[in-house]
Amino acid sequence: MRERYEAPSQYSWIVYAVAVVMVGGMAGYVISVQGGPPRSSNVAATAATGGSGTPIIDESELRAYRDILARDPKNAQAALKAGNLLYDAQRYVEAIGFYQQAFALTPGDINLSTDLGTALWYVGRADDAITQYEKSLALNATHAQTLFNLGIVRSDGKHDYRGAIAAWETLLKTNPGYQDVQKVQALLTTARGNLKP
Repeated sequence: MRERYEAPSQYSWIVYAVAVVMVGGMAGYVISVQGGPPRSSNVAATAATGGSGTPIIDESELRAYRDILARDPKNAQAALKAGNLLYDAQRYVEAIGFYQQAFALTPGDINLSTDLGTALWYVGRADDAITQYEKSLALNATHAQTLFNLGIVRSDGKHDYRGAIAAWETLLKTNPGYQDVQKVQALLTTARGNLKP
């Protein structure tokens, strides 16, 4: 015998909505801590997704940048924009080549340098990412996003908790108004807990 269905009360819906918001917030925090930061330029990706959850990009726009670069390989802006499109679409392997091309032409662009390092990290090249972050820090030793990312790669990629702690402590010391201070403090607590006595 089937049970009779009763519509949930208004109170039940409120409890359900609060639970969904709390679970979503916790999942977002975990993903943001584990997945690493967005591009350094803080231009968040707003690409649509194609049902699979993977962001898609306007291939005609990407093709236009490729055409510009075919005619003018020294067009750093086209290389950067192509790299950003691919990065935001999580096509990091392809983004790296454009970022390298742009960085060779504009080696003083710290955000570009840091984005290149992060793309290298996302494809599993931790040592190359650290090397690129060191190039960023040579441009600006207090660049917040670089220090944050360096800590992530040292901690998660190399299990170098002392190096991660040093990066995050420098970040907090040199950037007192950093917007994600609580996240950094939580990462510091975890890294300190991972140090062997």
